[in-house]
Amino acid sequence: MHPWLRVGGGKITLTLHIQPGAKKSEIAGLYGDALKIRLAAPPVDGKANAALIRFVADRLGLANASVRLKSGQTSRRKVLEVDTPPADAAQRLLGDA
Repeated sequence: MHPWLRVGGGKITLTLHIQPGAKKSEIAGLYGDALKIRLAAPPVDGKANAALIRFVADRLGLANASVRLKSGQTSRRKVLEVDTPPADAAQRLLGDA
């Protein structure tokens, strides 16, 4: 399927490459085995991480609490875990890529 999306146990795990400080938040396609996301938020005081969780939750139609940062707190490469994802999660995330 997609190398950046793993399914298991009623959850999905997303491997992402983040570019903070962009003009707008958007999906930017693939970056190696990760999905690249540009974020308008700056990479200070956890603002980019919070914006990433909001952005992904919005795209998937879920509450922010359903999306957790599993690893990559201070890195551009991040792993998110999503509880009860929609069946079309990959299509929702790739919508404008």
